[in-house]
Amino acid sequence: MNYLIIFGKPRFLGLIYDCEEHLEKNVKVVIESSRGLELGYIAGTLSEEQVRKYKEKLESPKEYDEGDNIRSTEPLWQCVNLLRLADEEDLSEAERQRGEEEEALPLVRKILNNHDLPMKIVDMEYVLDRKKLYFYFTSEQRVDFRCFVKDLAREFKTRIELRQIGARDEAKILGGLASCGNPCCCSYWMSEFFPICIRMVKEQNLALNPSKISGLCGRLMCCMSYEYDLYKQLWKDLPNPGTKIKTPSGNYHISGVDLASSTVRIRSPEGVEFLVPVGEFVLFRKTVEDGGKWSLHPKSGDIAEVAQSLSETFTLSVESSPSRPSNDDRRKREEKNENTRNGKGKTKQKTKSRKRKSKI
Repeated sequence: MNYLIIFGKPRFLGLIYDCEEHLEKNVKVVIESSRGLELGYIAGTLSEEQVRKYKEKLESPKEYDEGDNIRSTEPLWQCVNLLRLADEEDLSEAERQRGEEEEALPLVRKILNNHDLPMKIVDMEYVLDRKKLYFYFTSEQRVDFRCFVKDLAREFKTRIELRQIGARDEAKILGGLASCGNPCCCSYWMSEFFPICIRMVKEQNLALNPSKISGLCGRLMCCMSYEYDLYKQLWKDLPNPGTKIKTPSGNYHISGVDLASSTVRIRSPEGVEFLVPVGEFVLFRKTVEDGGKWSLHPKSGDIAEVAQSLSETFTLSVESSPSRPSNDDRRKREEKNENTRNGKGKTKQKTKSRKRKSKI
């Protein structure tokens, strides 16, 4: 049985090949990787076809990411040796190491300030047997940190290795909550970063607002690529977004597509938007370019015209119905009636008093 295992803070992937022992998912194990003795957990089983695909994609290390930031030379995919299932001693040792790492980070950053190097320490990580201590840092350029490493080795009394990572790898190591409210995809399930460009955002009709389309790393969010293949297939036989169609009556603009109904959104010269099925776009274009008028599809009718017709119908029905007095009108009418009644009462009293005087 082939098992996929995840280990290390950068979430490296390992393959336990032809394991005779049955391992459950999420079980923690002790393995031997290219970095040394480590603690990892079983992510699941792999078929031979899946193993081949992982090797093709991830086995050769990448030196640069999409933003030209140097990444770790460690391979993201490697074969590892299973030593044993993790026991209580291994788990307590790993937990103790994580606590020591958190306490030591301020000291490491203080040592870095003394060297005045253009780099930022992101995190640090012991291997399980403490024979190596890895430091992950970001920088806009290559850094000569040999003197810094000597000070770290003198302080921690072990072998020190520094790994320069990119902005996305920083978010992958540190983790956090994305704008959707869920943990960042890169920190809990993604095995590699997908190439993302601003064209993907435009073709999906998303607002070009950096605060809404950027993740915690400051780059375009990884989820921009999840549905892009569907939008790409929909745009295959269509002009680019924003294309103008010149007609005798004015220019029609292609403003976007609707994935659910497989339609393209068109804005007329009058500024009215309507939907045209992708399969009928060629016919639509030929019709309007020849000066003809396009009859709207029943399912993709003009939303603005429908709303306007409903508004007009409602206005006509209100005008034809008998008018109902408002609350202010009713209140004024009641006050007038009350004043009238009070006035009549006073007139009657004056008449009675005059009669009495005349009798006397």
